[in-house]
Order: sequence, then structure tokens, then C-alpha cells
Amino acid sequence: MSTPQTLSLALRDSSTMVRRNLLHARRYPSLTLNLLLTPVMLLLLFVYVFGDVMSAGLGGGGRSAYVAYLVPGLLLMTVGSTAIGTAVSVSMDMTEGIVARFRTMAIHRGSVLVGHVVGSVLKAVLSVVVVGAVAVAIGFRSTDATALEWLAAFGLLVLFATALTWIAVGMGLGAPNAEAASNNATPLILLPLLSSAFVPVDGMPGWFRPVAEYQPFTPAIETLRGLLLGSGIGHNGWLAVGWCVALVLLGYFWSTASFARDPKRARARVSTSTPAH
Repeated sequence: MSTPQTLSLALRDSSTMVRRNLLHARRYPSLTLNLLLTPVMLLLLFVYVFGDVMSAGLGGGGRSAYVAYLVPGLLLMTVGSTAIGTAVSVSMDMTEGIVARFRTMAIHRGSVLVGHVVGSVLKAVLSVVVVGAVAVAIGFRSTDATALEWLAAFGLLVLFATALTWIAVGMGLGAPNAEAASNNATPLILLPLLSSAFVPVDGMPGWFRPVAEYQPFTPAIETLRGLLLGSGIGHNGWLAVGWCVALVLLGYFWSTASFARDPKRARARVSTSTPAH
């Protein structure tokens, strides 16, 4: 079979898998809504309960200043929350035996993973739009950002979502069940709590500061914050892109290797889950 035909089949099968994952999200919205609720509740909690107090640590400016500081971190936390749903979805596909059935069909092998990744990135973008709309409703404004900075911010969100999604796919493939997959992916929503999302790194205790500095969320948050607020990003932009590229490569090779060596485990799961006649 020629290369153009192979590419055409791969694109066709991948688009089918993307539609499948989006349909699952529409039919079972509870998982997506539960994960989306966490960043929205944190946004409202920190703005309306702690906003005035936290803004004092930023040099004043009131609640509106803290909203501007908080929103970029919450947007990236939303991406992490969506990735947890991806890990659960991948694990469910593996444990329920549907992947074993896909292996017996004449479809492109990589389309199963591509469908999860692309579908998750699309859901992450939609979730970010929802959280962003809530942020605007409570007072967030980005008046100093140029059109190019807005485009760069969107690109960073998509790149970061792609990176975390590949990691989540690997976590889902390596988990024995959906509950374990959710537990494995919990750091994707805990790491933003240990970053500069809520308070500046300079205001953290000295022993805790390295935890916040040397992780992927902090440079990504600082970059997104600088782009949305029209301020400088310094070296954080390169660090954020570097982290994203590294995580994409790690997640891709982890996921493809796990998926390639899984047929025996998948068949065993199908045989044990199928009742005897």
C-alpha cells in the first residue's frame, strides 16, 4: 500500500476515534463536569473569600489585581483537570476490552491513541473557555495584551494540554483500573497548588521555593500570565516550551510502548470479563 493511501487511512481512522471520544464526553458529562468544577470553585473561593487578603501580598490593588494574578494559573489547572479525565477514559477502554476488539479490526493502530489525545486537547480548550468566561464575569480583564500575545497564549495552552494529555494516556495505559488511573493522574491537579498559581514564588518559605520553581507548571503559569497581562516573561517562555516538548516526547514514547506490548494483557482482561455460556 502506498504512503499516501496509508496516511489517508490513518487520518480517517484517527478522525473516527476523535469523534468517538467526543461522543463519550457528551454521553457521560459527569466526569468532565466534576473535573471542571474544581478550578471554577477554586477561582470563586480565592477571589471572593481570600481575594482582599491575598492582594495585600501582591502590593495592593484590591480584589481585581488578585483576579488578574490568579486566572492564568487556574486556566492551566483546568488543563490538568481535563488530563485526569483522559487517564480514566484510556483505562476504561483498556479494562472494558474495546481496545482488544479494535486490534482485531482493520484500523490504523495509532488512531486509538491519537483519538484520545486530540479529543482531550479539544475538551481542554473548551474547558479553558468556560473557566475563562467565568473569570471575565467576575472581573478579569486583559487590556494590555496584543493580538500576537493572545495568539501566543492560546498556542501555549494547546501545547501544554498536548503535553499533559500524552502523560495522562501513559498513566491510563499503565493503570489496572479506572480508579488507579485517576489516582496516578492526581499530581496533574496537585502540582498547580504547589506552583506560583496562587502566590508569588518569592513569598514562599525558602525550603518550599525549589518545589515551586523546578516543575513544569510554574514557568508555564508565569509565561501565560505575562502574555495575558502584557508584562515580561523573561526566561520562563523557553522553560515552558522546553517542559512541554520534554513531556510530549516522554508521554508519546511511554504511551506507544505501553500500547504496543499490551495485547496479551488486553486479551486476558476480555477473557476474564466475559461470562461463561
